[in-house]
Amino acid sequence: MPQAITDVAEFRADRAWGARDLVEIDGASVRLHWTDQPYRWHVNDGAEAFVVLAGEVDMHFRRDGREECVRPKPSDIFIAEVGDEHVAHPIGEARILVVERSGSV
Repeated sequence: MPQAITDVAEFRADRAWGARDLVEIDGASVRLHWTDQPYRWHVNDGAEAFVVLAGEVDMHFRRDGREECVRPKPSDIFIAEVGDEHVAHPIGEARILVVERSGSV
């Protein structure tokens, strides 16, 4: 059944990085996350698309042994490939759409 998600701006989880599962597509999960706290450094076992819907997020990542940072804003997308070490630090509250392999951390 088709579905429109119209409460993204009001979505708030009961904890940082809490999520609402939206849909699974061929082994990939699409989840709406809310957070006001940093995540943790991690490496996904598959590629990840990180779409900022509201707020801003400092996305730290390591490349060639150096830490770098970009700040995606609403409608910006950060892509982490397999093996990319990264961590998200929201600036205040943020709502993020994450598409990644189901069960990935």
